[in-house]
Amino acid sequence: MGKLKTNRSAAKRFTVSKTGKVKHKKAYLRHLLSSKNRGRKRRLGRAGSLNATDNRNTRKLIPYL
Repeated sequence: MGKLKTNRSAAKRFTVSKTGKVKHKKAYLRHLLSSKNRGRKRRLGRAGSLNATDNRNTRKLIPYL
């Protein structure tokens, strides 16, 4: 079997943790930040992890990470 191609857009958006979970950056932290409270912005700054189904599908897009 030949090499698999990595989906470049997925490789830029996701990283894989040591335990195999796929981490991603959360949305809604780009603009209109003055109306969002401090705690909400702090929570949005943390990395999120995908659920099991999305995790499996995303790992197929980035096979070598």
